[in-house]
Amino acid sequence: MRVEDFDFELPEQLIAQTPLLDRTASRLLVVTPNTTELQHEKFPAIIDELEAGDCLVLNDTRVLPARLMGEKDTGAHIEVLLLKQHETDVWETLVKPAKRVKVGTVVTFGNLLTATCTEILAHGGRKFKFSYDGIFYEILDQLGEMPLPPYIREKLDDQDRYQTVFARERGSAAAPTAGLHFTDEILDAIRAKGVAITFITLHVGLGTFRPVSVDSIDDHEMHSEFYSMSEETAALINQTKANGGKVIAVGTTSTRTLETIGAKYDGEMRAEQGWTSIFIYPGYKWTVVDGLLTNFHLPKSTLVMLVSSLASKETIMHAYETAVQQQYRFFSFGDAMFIRPNRKDTK
Repeated sequence: MRVEDFDFELPEQLIAQTPLLDRTASRLLVVTPNTTELQHEKFPAIIDELEAGDCLVLNDTRVLPARLMGEKDTGAHIEVLLLKQHETDVWETLVKPAKRVKVGTVVTFGNLLTATCTEILAHGGRKFKFSYDGIFYEILDQLGEMPLPPYIREKLDDQDRYQTVFARERGSAAAPTAGLHFTDEILDAIRAKGVAITFITLHVGLGTFRPVSVDSIDDHEMHSEFYSMSEETAALINQTKANGGKVIAVGTTSTRTLETIGAKYDGEMRAEQGWTSIFIYPGYKWTVVDGLLTNFHLPKSTLVMLVSSLASKETIMHAYETAVQQQYRFFSFGDAMFIRPNRKDTK
């Protein structure tokens, strides 16, 4: 299967640059898998799409304000983007301009933080050892900016709008954007229907935004991301399945976590943590996820391939063509799509 098969025309003006004032005001395109049937709704309609006995799984990762603006002792400005913590106070980063940062280079960030380059990495990144007084994450909250995706060029006035209302576990380089539509009130209304809500953690890496640079899907290598599932969540999902309920993933990050564990244990959920580089595309055998709430993704991206696996490529390409025609808002701050579960085999 070729990457070109997942291409579509996307006018630049449909890329949402800022979040809506009301998190729940986004549109919702409801998709029935393996059909051309589409429904155009507002996001609160997701409540009606869920049924008692279902389990909604959300990603509680919290985005780090990981973009730091510093300077060398020469006065040269250096941008440092934190990617992954390797050990205490040592981080893998991306830097701009990279050519100005060699092993031993010291970058300062105001009077609160200093970083010394300790290693140049194969992909062009840098490892830094950070020095400071106090608590690192509190300093990061003061100095750092949200690492918005490259297709968002507008400045974000309220950094909390790039966090979900249930964000808890620090460590993500990007938001699990399907979760941005939820408010506490929507979640309470879902619970009131008898739908269980639970959380996993997957820290989103910047590989999410990297384009697929090969011609054949089989040649693409996925980036690796850290995930974690608790015993409570594993038990709840297993019970939902046993009772005939549907497991609804919020976002491709929740999906990748559930399917990573499910693929290991024949569909059974177990408490564990680790790193996943699972690549889901048409032909994949699904083990856990029945339905998916997601945003609209980049052409030819691994995320379009994932949703095409769940609903069929023909269904998703038709849905995306319709979304463009109807001027849905795309990407992180855009509108949402719900891929319905098959209810025919429910008890």
